[in-house]
Amino acid sequence: MFRSLTLTLTLASSVLASTALHAADNNKEQGRLEQVGVVMQEVLDVPDNIPQELLEKAECVIVIPSMTKVAIGIGGSYGRGAMSCRTGSNFNGPWGAPAMYALDGGSVGFQLGAESTDVVLLVMNRRGVDALLNSKVKLGGNASAAAGPKGRNLEASTDVTMRAEILSYSRARGLFAGVSLEGTSLRPDDDATRAVYGRKLSARTIVAGKRPVAVPESGRHFVDVLDKGAPRNESKKATR
Repeated sequence: MFRSLTLTLTLASSVLASTALHAADNNKEQGRLEQVGVVMQEVLDVPDNIPQELLEKAECVIVIPSMTKVAIGIGGSYGRGAMSCRTGSNFNGPWGAPAMYALDGGSVGFQLGAESTDVVLLVMNRRGVDALLNSKVKLGGNASAAAGPKGRNLEASTDVTMRAEILSYSRARGLFAGVSLEGTSLRPDDDATRAVYGRKLSARTIVAGKRPVAVPESGRHFVDVLDKGAPRNESKKATR
């Protein structure tokens, strides 16, 4: 009987430990998603930030808070965040529920020796969106990428910049600038998405599924900031 009681207590302890660990993972990813909204708000509050015209034409926005170096001297980097896309088959609706993403690979050009930096990416067309929803994408390979221009106008932008599928920016130590991410990779973070939503969901299901996915509470700030900053897709006016 004593052995049976000991086994029961051991199993109960294992279940409780597993449940606690699962809850901790959920809280961590929900906290990360909340931070995504904070970073996006802070970036848009910078006086010399992303040109409004570009934000209004973006199909999706990805935010990676506190991306860090993983190998000093080699230039590797790693970060996790979220992507929100405009809803509708033609990406002309309100901003939708976020899917969690991870970015890793080559050097991100950390500013002034900073050990971490916030990264913001604008996905400018359907081809870029499709590449991100299919699988792991190497920037500069599967999808063209360029450092994004900043400021109130686009006069200094090059043809290469304006043709890029993904425009990238970084913020570190109070400095905000376009940054090259060529050589890094983006991929859906399915485990993090499961932790946020409490069920298995692919990035494609969230972004382009037949049934809309409700925005989780932890992602509401992110979506609200985008809805306020760029409520309409100005590149789709002619198709409405």
